[in-house]
Amino acid sequence: MDLVLFDLDNTLLAGDSDVAWTQFLIEEGVLDASVQEMRNLVFYEQYKAGTLDIHAFLDFQLAPLARYPRTQLDVWHRLFMDRHIRPMIPNAARQLVDGHLQSGALVALVTATNSYITWPIAREFGIAHLVATIPAQENGIFTGKPKGIPTFQAGKVARTEDWLESMGLNFGCFDKSWFYSDSHNDLPLLQKVTHPIAVDPDEILRAVAQEHHWKILSLHSNPQDNPAHPDS
Repeated sequence: MDLVLFDLDNTLLAGDSDVAWTQFLIEEGVLDASVQEMRNLVFYEQYKAGTLDIHAFLDFQLAPLARYPRTQLDVWHRLFMDRHIRPMIPNAARQLVDGHLQSGALVALVTATNSYITWPIAREFGIAHLVATIPAQENGIFTGKPKGIPTFQAGKVARTEDWLESMGLNFGCFDKSWFYSDSHNDLPLLQKVTHPIAVDPDEILRAVAQEHHWKILSLHSNPQDNPAHPDS
């Protein structure tokens, strides 16, 4: 059996689900656009530069979950999937995931975006395993804080190793392993697999991929392009 890991934002999605969730809540009148959009932009620039303080970002991003009951959040999330997420899924991304699933590989979505936002997205792709930042809860109510290690940079490796260990596995159990990502922030996990794939990569990741002769794939520029074959 092979192992296949996918980043989510700007990889399987032609956009960022964290940013889109904030934009959706602004559209619903839940958040103040003047405050949220400015802070989102600052965090995004830090992310691109590799300087993001993930805990400061999570304090910002998880706060709205703590302000509303789960029933209301779930109503909003269903609308969010229809308005923002499904339109951001290229056909090529669906085909790529389907190819790996049909090959019998163990497939997981590995993302820094919190699991409340991303579980429905994983299910949309037919992916049964999610390794994501966990929003902490008390008595079924979100606290606005993360639980455990955020799934970011080296944390993606640690959380993925914990997930594999929970099934009695490790990276060495697989002859072939893939990780698809767009971001240089994911270099620690890209360097753990046998088949690192740069998907519509940022400039830093593109340079690293070219230096090490990693495959570079586009899922976004033309959604009708044929995706990479799982064995490529």
